[in-house]
Amino acid sequence: MRAISTAFVLGAGLGTRLRPLTDKLPKPLIPVFQKPLITFAFDHLLAIGIRRIVVNTHHLPECYETTFPEKTYCSADLHFCHEPFLLETAGGIKNIEPFLNPEEALLVYNGDILTDLPLKPAIDLHLEQENLVTLILRSGEEPKKISWDPVSRQVIDICQKLFPKRQPNALFTGIYLVAPAFLKELQIGVRESVIPVFLRILERGGNIGGIVLDQGSWWDLGSRSAYLQVHSELEKNFAFPDFQTNSKVKLCREKIHPTASVHSSARLEGSTVVSANCVVGEGAVLQDTLLWPHAEVSPGTFLKDCIVSCGTVVSGNHVGSDL
Repeated sequence: MRAISTAFVLGAGLGTRLRPLTDKLPKPLIPVFQKPLITFAFDHLLAIGIRRIVVNTHHLPECYETTFPEKTYCSADLHFCHEPFLLETAGGIKNIEPFLNPEEALLVYNGDILTDLPLKPAIDLHLEQENLVTLILRSGEEPKKISWDPVSRQVIDICQKLFPKRQPNALFTGIYLVAPAFLKELQIGVRESVIPVFLRILERGGNIGGIVLDQGSWWDLGSRSAYLQVHSELEKNFAFPDFQTNSKVKLCREKIHPTASVHSSARLEGSTVVSANCVVGEGAVLQDTLLWPHAEVSPGTFLKDCIVSCGTVVSGNHVGSDL
């Protein structure tokens, strides 16, 4: 099997847990310290030599075209594969088969996670064991749904479906590798998650490897609480490779975008982040609040634990609101 050069980043989800915010942006494009969330995944993949990235789209596909008009990201070619009808993970992988090299494994990466865990050990294990699938796991976070054998480094069960009495011992990170033969398990045009497919493989004795990688950090940004919290965590001297700025490591802590206008009397407290072309008026107070591009905060406004979406003008007092 050849080395891996292509990755599939899942970008087609509806982002239901983040509504109404995702009525304006697909979840993988929500801003995190001035960068679309999905670009953290791109940087992570470029760091291990991936140079071709396929992204599936469904909800608000035009937003991807606006964000990546050249269909490139630094040294990587981007290929957007639109799904008029949502195919979920297994269907999405089968749908991009024409883009793939039949002799190469594929790295699959959920578009709503943010992590810097090391990927190379998982690739090495996948190629060494010649697994049909290799899941990247963690042992410290919840929810644990994977039963994994540390001796054989093989997955035994998922969600206690095959062995109800066996307690799961690992979290599935949403990053995994699949061999070319895995695509034979899938049907074109069929809407299905990969989990039932994995279980069918396990049930017949097929090999699904697993590797626990507890190094680095991992966040699932599917909920507003996690989305707000990650900004607080990233402030604690956290760094990521950033290929867009051609810097080896860039601290992701730019709290006020250079194009934003913040009145000198306004107070920005806690993990507040002000994005591009925002306006914060006189006497406004923002505590642990995120402003998306082109948001406007009127004079005297008070916001705490709020997320203000693109182009929204907000006034008054708000706590814990999506605006």
